[in-house]
Amino acid sequence: MVAALLLVGCGGQETSGSAPSQDAFGADADNQLTATAPPEVGPTAAPGVAFNYRYAFRLPGLRISAVQEQHAAACEKLGVSRCRITGMHYAQNGPDEIEAQLAFRLDPALARAFGREGIAVVARASGELRSADITGTDVGAEIEAGNRQGSDIGDELARIEQQLARPGLSARERTELQQQAQALRQSARTNQNQQTDRRAQLATTPMVYDYQAGDTGGPIARAMRDSAKMFERSLASMIVVILTLLPWIVLALLIWLLLRWINRRFLGGALIAAPGPKTNPPEA
Repeated sequence: MVAALLLVGCGGQETSGSAPSQDAFGADADNQLTATAPPEVGPTAAPGVAFNYRYAFRLPGLRISAVQEQHAAACEKLGVSRCRITGMHYAQNGPDEIEAQLAFRLDPALARAFGREGIAVVARASGELRSADITGTDVGAEIEAGNRQGSDIGDELARIEQQLARPGLSARERTELQQQAQALRQSARTNQNQQTDRRAQLATTPMVYDYQAGDTGGPIARAMRDSAKMFERSLASMIVVILTLLPWIVLALLIWLLLRWINRRFLGGALIAAPGPKTNPPEA
């Protein structure tokens, strides 16, 4: 019974965290998810871990730009406090050679649902998920270690300051203690900066979408698309050959017509004699 209550509690936390992202992508986003959606881990399951999400999609090249815009619009709808776009890339070398990328910084509570619903947007555009990588760093443990280090530095600095307050210190002892105190203060500043960076890693979750043009679907659909592409390329090659030879054919025709006109006009048909009626030889 206790285990069941814990599972219900975890499910409620995930639902509340993912609700804003569902609104951003549309109410029917979950209906587009397929059984091949990758398993994911949310911050509620691993507190203190800073996750990094990366998804690679493959979809028809002409739809990459529209899908990329939908993903960007979903992030903007959440607001800069919960989602920020940190990078965008789009490169096209041909209709079938398109690569793009979109990078975000998300509220950790929304990252899991945002990734799943981003997959749904690609699925609606006849695309598919090629890979999903979710890596994590145990920043919570690093923060705890940093807190202990900061406490030890503070205790050591307080001890040295007490020694500096004693009367009768020699100049040499005072100089050594002051140098130690300065080194400890520098260590404290460094530790504080590291702690700030670690807390920032927990405050936002980076996510990257990689897009690549390519064929999707089953083997029959891919075979049909390959056949259509082969026919298109053959037709294009034929048009290139015709357009290349057409000027020479027209030129040859014009030269032949010019020679025929000259023959009739000035040579009386001697140059190009027209075939006469066939005559039989006289009988003996």
